[in-house]
Amino acid sequence: MHPMLNIAVKAARRAGQIINRASLDLDLVQVSKKQHNDFVTEVDKASEAAIIDTLKTAYPDHAILAEESGKSDNDSEYQWIIDPLDGTTNFIHGFQYYCVSIALVHRGIVTQGVVYDPTRNDLYTASRGRGAFLNDRRIRVGRRDRLADGLIGTGFPFREKDGVEAYGELFADMTRVCAGLRRAGAAALDLANVAAGRMDGFFEQGLHAWDVAAGSLLITEAGGLVGNYTGDSDFLHVGEIVAANPKIYAQMVPVLTRHSRTRQPSA
Repeated sequence: MHPMLNIAVKAARRAGQIINRASLDLDLVQVSKKQHNDFVTEVDKASEAAIIDTLKTAYPDHAILAEESGKSDNDSEYQWIIDPLDGTTNFIHGFQYYCVSIALVHRGIVTQGVVYDPTRNDLYTASRGRGAFLNDRRIRVGRRDRLADGLIGTGFPFREKDGVEAYGELFADMTRVCAGLRRAGAAALDLANVAAGRMDGFFEQGLHAWDVAAGSLLITEAGGLVGNYTGDSDFLHVGEIVAANPKIYAQMVPVLTRHSRTRQPSA
């Protein structure tokens, strides 16, 4: 395992212990609201602190972009992108679908990725050029080649509810062309499940880099494609993502393109 990936795994496991301990007595967890339907708990913060402490101990000069504490101001060519608890709303309710996501970006390219599911003790890892793994087993995207047979993951807009109508059209469009649409509530874990072949594709908008950075590397290292709704490779900071095996990806993009925020309005 790459030494930097090794440190990320150590950080993710530390965070997972904090999350699992807190999950044993959810009534004690302090919850506050960042904005409408966007919650943060003391567990998110403790998890993030443990991750940053682990990474900074090993790599004090590296930059950090984390969901709760934001962006560090050093200008290293290495940046760690962290979601300490993706699926906070699930966690608060005891719905066991949430994870820790840690990625390392080197000069704008994701080179290491870890998604850790503490409930199942499942560790998804990838290093650029070295394949994707679940625990120690190599994983590949699914082999289905027809979107009509595909199980597709997604997420609803939850912060800005006014986007629901437009999003409803997209759901209707996708529901007509795939075998099933699933919305489990943790994008990083959804991407890991696509990489492992358990879902055939995933799409969502309104996401941040920390939601998708690690998962995107899992996808590409598992033989899949990842991009924005127009099929372009620029997705990390544009707030929309589609991921699937190459054949399903090619069938999802035409459905998603007209809903893309990256399209230039026609003159």
